[in-house]
This record gives sequence, C-alpha cells and structure tokens, in this order.
Amino acid sequence: MSSVLAAEKPSAAWRELWLITIGHGLTHWYPATFYLLLPLIGSELGLSYSQIGLIMTCQYVAPAVANVPGGVMVDTVGRKGLLMGISLFWVGFPYLLIGFTHSYPMLLVCIALVGFGNSLWHPTAIPTLGQRYPERKGLVLSVHGMGGNVGDAIAPLVLGVALGAFSWREVVVINVVPGLVVALLMFAMLGSIQLGAKRSHAEGQSLDQYWQGLKSLLRNRALVLLSTGSSFRTMTQSALLTFLPLYLAREMGYSPAWIGACLFALQAAGFAAAPVAGHMSDRMGRKQILMGSMLTSAVVLVFMGLAGGSPLFIFLVAALGFFLYATRPVIQAWMLDISPKSMGGSSIGVLFGAQAVGAALGPWFGGMIADHYGLLATFYFLAVTIVIANVLVFWMPLGAAER
Repeated sequence: MSSVLAAEKPSAAWRELWLITIGHGLTHWYPATFYLLLPLIGSELGLSYSQIGLIMTCQYVAPAVANVPGGVMVDTVGRKGLLMGISLFWVGFPYLLIGFTHSYPMLLVCIALVGFGNSLWHPTAIPTLGQRYPERKGLVLSVHGMGGNVGDAIAPLVLGVALGAFSWREVVVINVVPGLVVALLMFAMLGSIQLGAKRSHAEGQSLDQYWQGLKSLLRNRALVLLSTGSSFRTMTQSALLTFLPLYLAREMGYSPAWIGACLFALQAAGFAAAPVAGHMSDRMGRKQILMGSMLTSAVVLVFMGLAGGSPLFIFLVAALGFFLYATRPVIQAWMLDISPKSMGGSSIGVLFGAQAVGAALGPWFGGMIADHYGLLATFYFLAVTIVIANVLVFWMPLGAAER
C-alpha cells in the first residue's frame, strides 16, 4: 500500500499523511478511554442508564454546534498545522479536569468541553488529505481512519490493565501526560512542514464568496442525504460504545481488563476493514460498499441481541467492528467527491456536525430504552438506526459522484 501512495506523491506529502494519521489516533485515544471508565463512574455516582447516556450526549452536543464554524475557519483562514495542534491539546485537557470532578453536573460540563477540540480536527485534516491525493481519496482517508482505529483499539486495552492497579481518577491523571507530550511534538512537527503555508484558492476566497458557496453547498441534495445517513450511522456507533461496556460489566460480569480486550477486538476489526473498504470504494464505487457494510452491520446487531450472554456475543462484537467501521472513510471520500474543492472544510464540517447530532442522541435514546426494557433491547434499537442510514444512502441521487 505504501508503494502505491509513494509513487503518486513526493516524500513530503507521504510524511504529512502519517503525521496527520498519528494526530488522528490521539484525538480518538481519550474518548476511547472514557467509554471504559463509564461503568466505574456510573457506579460511584449511582447513575441510571439514562444519566450515563446523557454524559455521552453532552460530549457530542459541542461538536454538533462547532463543526460548521470549524469548517468556516478552515476554508477562510487555513493555518492547518496550528488548528490541528490546538485540536489535539483541547481533546485531552478536559479529561484531566474529570479526574478532580465529584458532581454529576460538573462532569457533564467537562465532557462537553471535549467536543470543541474534535470539531476542529476533521474539517482540517480530511480536506487536506483529499487535496493531496485526489485520485486515491478512499484509500488515503482509510489510512487516516486507521489512525483513529488504533487509538480506539489500544486505549481500552491499556486502560483496562491500568485500572487493575490504580483507581479510575488516578488513571485519568496519568493518562493525560503522554497526550500532552505528543501534542507538543505534533505542534513542532506540523509546524516544521508548514501545512498551512501555501494558500490555496479556498483559503484566499472572500467571506462573501464563501457564504455564497456555503448556501449552494447546503442546497446540495446528495450532501444532505449523505450527512443525514451518516448521522444515523454515528448514532449506532456512539450508543454501541456507551452501552457495550455496561452490558459486559453488569450483565456478563467482565472485569475492566476483559472489557478493554473486547473493545480492542471491536476496534481492531475496524482497523483491518478501513483500508479494504477505502480501496474497494475507489474501484467499485462508494454506494455499493457503503450499503453492503451497513446492511451487514444491521444483521450482526440483531444476532447480538439474540446471542446476549453467550460466548458468541463476543465474536459478533468483532464482526460488527469490521463492517460498521469500514464505512467511515467511504463516507468521507464520497462527501469530498460531491463537494467543490473550495468548500472542502465546510462540507466535512457539515458532515461531522450531522454526525455529532446523531452521536449525541444515540446514547440518550439508548439509555431510555435500557432503563425501560433492559440493556439487550438497545442492540435492537441500534439495528433500526443503521437500517435507516442505509435507506438514506439508497436514496442518493443517481447523478451524485461516487468516485
């Protein structure tokens, strides 16, 4: 895979890809650790499933509001290295505050702050990669996505072991240290290659030109359908990550270390699927890969509900990770396909803003369902949400570019 990309772009661009991929992994590391802490925090504070779900809802409310302004900043100002460095720092810092929090309202405030950092990352990083590799967007964005999968996979595994030796508050404080160190390194490394130094047409347009482009973007039926479908897909993912650890801890009696291993299996399968799906979407088209992956995810979720409590449940977790996470780079590449190059940051901002709305609602709805019908019922709810996402993708206009 590296030889293919290296042949297309000079070594400097190849270096940029890996730097941005490492940074993406860091933006996923801290949220991934928090999912493992939720059962412990919920038990300490005596929270219901609805209250636990609301915690994750608050984490996604901020990016739901901030993703579009983040896209505006990217398209009108640029300075990609600076924006990505700020994003990395702001994702990790609020988790340090959580370690000193003892009240539920303050916990909600701290977790909401996390979303502002993430709202800057994707509108900056994804259009940058799309412009550097215009003919290989699916594959390159899958490499970027793999960085997120690595952060998602390794974090619960490491934290699960750490929780065997330390309290969750001690783990939160210790966990911030490597993130701050790497964030400083990313500031220096991204600054040294001057990602934002060469101003493109997008970065040089006037505000009036930008707003005219934004109005046209929001009238794009394909963009609206893809963003809405992705919102439902993300609703599935966020509720799954919230309630899967709770189910493993409270219904199956797993220790934090074993829960971390299960979450690792979920994310590792997604790591393996991302480059395969990205490459296939470049060759076969985005729609076929996206619909096939989401339909299979729905089937697996139904079987998870039926297999609850059995060893088969864990196998299905890994299978779900493969198909559910395979869709992320395909959606991102398709969004860039149907958007003007000068509006790349804003189109990704709209996409991730819509996804943040879905991510905010998923844990909240899932928590209410779990309180009334039990944790297993949430998996049937998730199957419904991914089916809705698939239907919206099916309605994409025939004229929408797929490559």
